[in-house]
Amino acid sequence: MAKLNTPQGTRDFGPDVVRKRNHIFAVIRQAFERFGFQPLETPAMEYTSTLLGKYGDEGDNLIFKILNNGDKIYGQAQMAKDSRELALILCEKSLRYDLTIPFARFVVMNQGKIHLPFKRYQIQPVWRGDKPQRGRYREFFQCDADVVGSNSLLNEIELLQIYDTVFNTLGLSGYRMKVNNRKILTGLAELVGRPDLMLAITIAIDKLDKIGDSGVREELAQRGLSGSEADKVMEFISLQGSNDEKLDRLTQLFAGSETGLKGVEELRYILGSGLTSFSRQPEIDLTLARGLNYYTGMIVEVKAPESVNMGSIGGGGRYDDLTGLFGLPGISGVGISFGVDRIYDVLEDLQLFPETAQQGTQVIFFHPGTEKLAEVYGYVSRLRERGISTEIFPDEIKQDKQYKYAEKRGIPYIAYVEDNAPGVVFLKSMTGKQRHQLTPAELDAFTF
Repeated sequence: MAKLNTPQGTRDFGPDVVRKRNHIFAVIRQAFERFGFQPLETPAMEYTSTLLGKYGDEGDNLIFKILNNGDKIYGQAQMAKDSRELALILCEKSLRYDLTIPFARFVVMNQGKIHLPFKRYQIQPVWRGDKPQRGRYREFFQCDADVVGSNSLLNEIELLQIYDTVFNTLGLSGYRMKVNNRKILTGLAELVGRPDLMLAITIAIDKLDKIGDSGVREELAQRGLSGSEADKVMEFISLQGSNDEKLDRLTQLFAGSETGLKGVEELRYILGSGLTSFSRQPEIDLTLARGLNYYTGMIVEVKAPESVNMGSIGGGGRYDDLTGLFGLPGISGVGISFGVDRIYDVLEDLQLFPETAQQGTQVIFFHPGTEKLAEVYGYVSRLRERGISTEIFPDEIKQDKQYKYAEKRGIPYIAYVEDNAPGVVFLKSMTGKQRHQLTPAELDAFTF
C-alpha cells in the first residue's frame, strides 16, 4: 500500500491548530467589520484568462492550472502557437492565485449592483506553485480588505490602522510596518534615466531581502542596467533617516519628476495627517517594491518581530485601475492582506495564543448508565444553553477509561453522578483537582 501523504505544500489541521487559526480569523474579521467592510466570497476556480497577465511573468508561472476534461484536448493542443496559448487551450480554469484579481472581476460583473465606494473583506484559501518552505505554502489562506471607487488617501490611513489594531490585539506589539509608493519607484526609474525599465528595477529591488546587494546588482545588470545606473539605484534605496528626513531628501531628488513628487506628497499625507496614531509608526522603506504589476500608489508590507525568523506577514497597496484590466477603467482601489499561515507560526513561536484560543470542550459528563442517562443529558443541555461547551461520553464503559479520555483531551472539568447521591452533580477540576458537590441550581450558576 502506498504511503499516504498530502500534496507538497499543503497540510492537514487538527482540532488544536484549527482553534488557534480560528482565533486569528476572528480577530481579523472583527477588525474588518469594525471599520465597515462587508464580507464576500468568490469561487476557488477562475478562468485562466482572468488570471494570466495580472501578476507578471513570475506570478503567471506560479498559477495552478486545471487540465480540461475530455478527449478534445489532444486536438486542441496542436492549435497552440506558444506555451501561453497552450495553457489557455488545455487549461481553461485555474485555482485563484490571490483574492484581489477575483475581487476586481466581481466588481466589473456587478458594477450595477454594488454601491461605490465598495468596502469588502474576504477570508479564503489561495494556491501558488511556490517552492514550499517555512512560512511559504502552496495552499494558504489570505484575509483581504479592499476599498474600490474612492481616491481618498483616508482609505490608506484606515487600512494601516487595521493592521495596527489586529497585530496589537494578537499581542504582536513588535511587528514592523514598512511603506513606500510605486510613484516613488517610477521617479527612481526616471532619475536613473531608464523609465522603460521601471518594472525590471522594481522586481530586482523587491528581492533585496532574499539575494542581498550583490544579487540585486547582478539582476539589475541582467535586466539591462549599466553599472553606473545600478549604482544610482543602490544609492537611492540606501537612503537613511527618519520618515521626514527621507521625504525631504526625495523631494530634492525628484525636482524633475512630477510622478516621483506625487508619491512623496501622498506618503507625507498618509504618515503625517495626524488623523490617527499608531502603536508603532509605519516606516518608509525605499527597498519595498512589491513585485505585483497592478500597484500604482502606496504599498505596504508588515514584518514579524525581529526575534522571529519569518518574512512578510501582510502586505498590500493602491491600484488605481485594476478593473480596467476587465474593461471598466477609472475605478480606483486600495487593499491589504494578512498572511494567516505565517501569523500562526509567529504566534506559536512566541507563545502568544491565549488560553481561550486553545479551549475546546469545557466539561465532559461521564456516561451514567442507562437509568440515569436522561437526568445527565438534562444537565448537559442546560450547560450548553448557557454557552458552555459540554460533552457526554457516548459509551457505557468504566469511569477510569472515561477519565483517561478527558485527560488526554485536556478537558478542564469532568462531571458525574452517583447512585448514592440523588440530585447531586459532582464536578471535578482536572487542573486544581478540587471537587464540588452541586445541586442542579448550583450547577446552573457555577462559573467555569
